Amino acid sequence: MRTFFKRHAAPARAALMAAASAACLTGSPDASAHAVVGDRVFPATLTIDDPGVGDEFDTQFGHIKTPDSNGDNMNVNTVSYEWDKLITKNLAFSVASDYVTQNDPNGGSAKGWNNVTVGAKYLIYANARHEFMASIGLLAAIGGTGAKSIASSYSTFTPNVYFGKGFGDLPASLSYLRPFAITGQLGPNLTTASSDNGPNSLGWGLTLQYSIPYLQSQVKDLGLPQPFRNLILVVEAPMSTCTAGACAGQTTGTVNPGVLWLNRYGQFGIEAQIPVNRLTGNHVGVLFDAHLYFDDIFPNSLGKPLFN
Repeated sequence: MRTFFKRHAAPARAALMAAASAACLTGSPDASAHAVVGDRVFPATLTIDDPGVGDEFDTQFGHIKTPDSNGDNMNVNTVSYEWDKLITKNLAFSVASDYVTQNDPNGGSAKGWNNVTVGAKYLIYANARHEFMASIGLLAAIGGTGAKSIASSYSTFTPNVYFGKGFGDLPASLSYLRPFAITGQLGPNLTTASSDNGPNSLGWGLTLQYSIPYLQSQVKDLGLPQPFRNLILVVEAPMSTCTAGACAGQTTGTVNPGVLWLNRYGQFGIEAQIPVNRLTGNHVGVLFDAHLYFDDIFPNSLGKPLFN
């Protein structure tokens, strides 16, 4: 879990900010893996994990201003990584963390590594005809593995459900809607701390995507040049609703419009982060992402499942 608030904040404010940072368990750095089902490719979106499993490496940079314990804005920069390793073709293990720099005008500036997050994810269903996938997984942010000035001392466990649905099965009369797809993620963030210091929350999020590669290959080739023919337009909405403590019932999150460029071996992405309310902040942030598909780059070595 990312802890973007002053360590000695008042309990109520700390609870609110902890709930906001809990949304990161549904977001970066754990948003990774590209997924293929039928003619549909679900790309590795930046803040909401897709329903696939894969062998890959992701790195991301983010900048945003977020409220501190006094309600004043502080600059927060993050550089994150995630590595996903296939155990079998349907099961993957992941390890992730991020380096955080927070500059607080009230003297609460800090920097250091956040807690290490490990995870497992299993693909339970895929339907090529209807371009549908579903997976289940578990993330564990291990308390005390990061810098004391940044990371929490408690652990957070998040069982998740992931899904993706492409609209390639729409009738011919709606052919230009076929490139649309949605993905989603849902799961509770369960902490080992008291409700005031580390409140439990429900992480949830959706993405809406429009795939130009799908349009070109499955609907109509418009003859678009590079880089436009490899673009996917995306809007993400990673959210967290506090379920315990002083912040119970309050939701924080962002709406992230952006664009992804991808080819067979990897992708690049950029998104804006627009806060949904004052609890989240009042300044727009930005995310940059680079993602490598090891299973396509090194299919017979580094990207090969450990067990067939």
